[in-house]
Order: sequence, then structure tokens, then C-alpha cells
Amino acid sequence: MSSIHSPFSKSQLLPQEETLEILKKKSNLFIGIPRETAFQEKRVCLTPDAVSAIVNNGHRLLIETGAGLGSKFSDKDYSEAGAEISNDTAKVYGCPMILKVVPPTLEEIKLINPQTILISALQLKTQSKKYFETLASKRITALAFEFIRDEDGAYPAVRSLSEIAGTASVLIASELLSNASEGNGLLFGNVSGVPPIEVVILGAGTVGEFAARSAIGLGANVKVFDNSITKLRCLQANLGRTIYTSTIQPKYLNKALKRCDVAIGAVRGKDRAPVIVTEAMVEQMKSGSVIIDVSIDMGGCFETSEITTHTKPTFKKHGIVHYCVPNIPSRYARTASASISNIFTPYLLKIADDGGLEHSIRMDKGLKNGLYFYHGILTNRSVGEWFDLKHSDINLLIF
Repeated sequence: MSSIHSPFSKSQLLPQEETLEILKKKSNLFIGIPRETAFQEKRVCLTPDAVSAIVNNGHRLLIETGAGLGSKFSDKDYSEAGAEISNDTAKVYGCPMILKVVPPTLEEIKLINPQTILISALQLKTQSKKYFETLASKRITALAFEFIRDEDGAYPAVRSLSEIAGTASVLIASELLSNASEGNGLLFGNVSGVPPIEVVILGAGTVGEFAARSAIGLGANVKVFDNSITKLRCLQANLGRTIYTSTIQPKYLNKALKRCDVAIGAVRGKDRAPVIVTEAMVEQMKSGSVIIDVSIDMGGCFETSEITTHTKPTFKKHGIVHYCVPNIPSRYARTASASISNIFTPYLLKIADDGGLEHSIRMDKGLKNGLYFYHGILTNRSVGEWFDLKHSDINLLIF
């Protein structure tokens, strides 16, 4: 009987040692934080406390002179926390990793070295094709913090800034109703024997929820409109109380707007916020009532809305005060900076512990979701389709 020939040698059939993937050792980060130059942008990516935590983990931070002044953090605060301070903008942009709140301008991208890692907001609606082509030419790896997801699938940066915008919208409305702002002289508080202020909120997302929470806390009578029953149900559950909720029906909305003292718009759309309140509906509102259009960065959900600035935030139309500033969190720069810093810090430490951004992206799907450039290759499909640019799936580039 002939012997059976095995395709394996005798040594190959013997038990072998198991080979495990060896993780790359912890990497040291060198992060540059330039001063924000965008119009009325006062926020900064990291607070001195966050800088201290990062430096104590063995990393270097180079911060441009005056980067934290808008948020009331001095250069001294940062240098005592262990950061290096420089008044040389080019030197800061020369760091291997750049942290910014708003995306860099084309002039700032020129200062960035090839193969740099850039972490900032993307603000897709404000970008041009040239911006992406310039990043590609520098072979930059770029992360947009508004696209980063956490383990629950939520967007932590968007939620944090929406919480601030929602709470702020009510505080701003209360200011605008006071006599000091030549308003109707109404107090945002439930004073015994005096009917409470009527507030209409369009949209039951995070902005709507926090606006409702703040308005209820001050004693207002709140009505929330949204076409998503699920969102309205979640809002009621999160507030822990029953409030007036309705789908967006012209009859009920019109009636509510005629009676309200404050209307807050917080409805988002895919490309543009839908116009829910027409000019005719605004004309029927009470004279001196206030509109806060938080959706103005996406075009606004009131037909009468026009973009305003922090220096001249309001205008009157049909006797109604309109507040349409697109960057509300920057009005409360220190709180907003602390909120952004809380999101950035754990990710930065994790990137270092994982041995660099590439290792982190392999292991963290949520972080990978924030990536829109990988060594100059566009990896975000929606950006590619929006600007008619060639793009690749990140999963084909990282194994």
C-alpha cells in the first residue's frame, strides 16, 4: 500500500507558537494650536487644564501668542500648564499635528507642512473645491470633529455645541425682551399672578431640547413643534414632564406664533434648513416679540431671517426683533472652549496611547467617521459628491 503524501512538511505539522499582533508603542505628540483668525471666532481648542493633562502624559504643545485671549485664557495660563508659547505663526503651523476650531484658510494651509495631521471643524457649507484641492496637494490627513461619533453613534461635538446654542437662545431672548434692550419689558420668569411668557420652539433636536429646558426653568410656557413624533416623544422623556407638543401644522403653528413672545428656530435640513415660518406668518406676530433663528447657519427657518453678527446681532422687520447670528456658542467662548476641550483631550490621549492616528482609526470606527482626508486622498463620500471630487473608501486604504 503506497504512503499518502502530505502537502505539509513534518516541521509544519508540529504545534507552532501563536504570533499575536504587537501594538505599536505609545507615540509622543507634538501639537500646534494657532490663534483663530476667523471673523468673531473667540474659541480655542484646549483649555489650560487640558494642556496640563496632555503635557503630563509626555506630549508637546506649541500655542500661538494670544490664542486663548478670546476665551479669557492668557499666555501665562498656558505656559504654566506646560505649553510652549510662540508669536511665530509659521512655526505653529509647522507642527506635525494642528488643532483648530474653524478650518484653516487657504493662506494658512500654505504654512502647513506636507503629511501633517489637521483636526478642526470642516463647515462643509462654507467650503470651496479649492480648499480640498489644496489639502490634497499637501498630502494632509484631516479629521472633522463634527463628524466624529462616540460609542453610542452620536456626534459629541455637535451635541455639545447644540446644548450651548439651545440654552443661549433663551438667555439672549430674555435680554432682548428687557427694557434695557428696548424690548417689550417682559421678564422671563413665572411671577405670581402674572401670565408666563409664551415660547414657541421649532425643532425637537438637541437645540430644541435645551432651549425648552432653559425656558421651562425660567418659568415660561413652552410649545414645541416638530414633524418627528419620535423626537417629540424623546424630548418629553428627557425633560421629565409633559409639555405642549405638535407636528408642524400651519393652523396650530400660526395660532401659537400669534400669541408667543419668543419664537426659536432650531430645524436642520440636509442641504438647507426648511423655511417653516413664512413672511405672512411673521407679520401676524405680536409687535416687539423676538425671533431667535439658530438655524441661520443653514439658511434659517424663518423667511424673514438675514445673517447678523455678534457686533450688530439684531434687526427689526414687521415690528419683530430678529436675532440671526450663525455662531452663537462663540458668544460664550469660555464655556464653548471648555466643551470642545473635553471632547478633544480624551481623543488626543487615545491617539498617543494607540501609537498614532492610523492605529486609532483602525480600532475606533467613530474616529474613522471623522476622517475626510488620508495622506491627501479624499475619503468622505458626501464631500466628493458635493464638490465633484474623486474619493476613495477609507476601508480600502486602511487594513
